[in-house]
Amino acid sequence: MDELKQILEEIRPDIDFKKETSLIDDGVLDSFDIISIVGELNMTYDIEINVEDLLPENFNSMEAIYELVCKLQEE
Repeated sequence: MDELKQILEEIRPDIDFKKETSLIDDGVLDSFDIISIVGELNMTYDIEINVEDLLPENFNSMEAIYELVCKLQEE
């Protein structure tokens, strides 16, 4: 989770990812942020986040993103 937090903070250092739970719903992250995050996650964790994974609930919080990464690593 620390590695994920570091990735997220490099992309958006102005966001407190530990506290934020509505990153998508509240418009905190925009589409460019999501593209950057997906690219970094794919490279760092050797996973492939597909279009069907690009759901708001998968990116609303750091915990949700972490759960998505773990799920994709298991596949």
